[in-house]
Amino acid sequence: MFVIATFENSIYIELAITALEQQGISKELILAAPLDKRKEPRNLFDSIHKSDGFSLFDGPSILGTCLMLLGAIYGYELKWGPILWGIIGAVSGLLLGFLIKMLMLKKSKRGSKNISSEIVLLVRCEDHKWEMVEKILWDHLALGLTKI
Repeated sequence: MFVIATFENSIYIELAITALEQQGISKELILAAPLDKRKEPRNLFDSIHKSDGFSLFDGPSILGTCLMLLGAIYGYELKWGPILWGIIGAVSGLLLGFLIKMLMLKKSKRGSKNISSEIVLLVRCEDHKWEMVEKILWDHLALGLTKI
């Protein structure tokens, strides 16, 4: 049986390996492989073939619709009329919403998560040692765990 776990790059993975060795699992049955990090930044705009689930245009479209509606309503009372004030409201709402979304994006530092799996640990063990290996890996702050 193979046990696969992911860890952050910290001292806990060393402690987990040492605990596994103390429980009778030899070094030849343990493999720790570091993962390479992405070097280029993530794309801000999605394409038709790939999307990361982060929409850049949902807030601006909602704000643009709201300001367009307000511009059309109050345009009956203003000098240029409801059509022009509706267009002015839509454009200003889109620009304002896009600016707010970009500021939120810069503030949250999209693409750099607080927790990321950086090391994959592969342990080969017998079936009856599964519970012991699982407990050791969870106690040493594994991010994810599976058995094959």
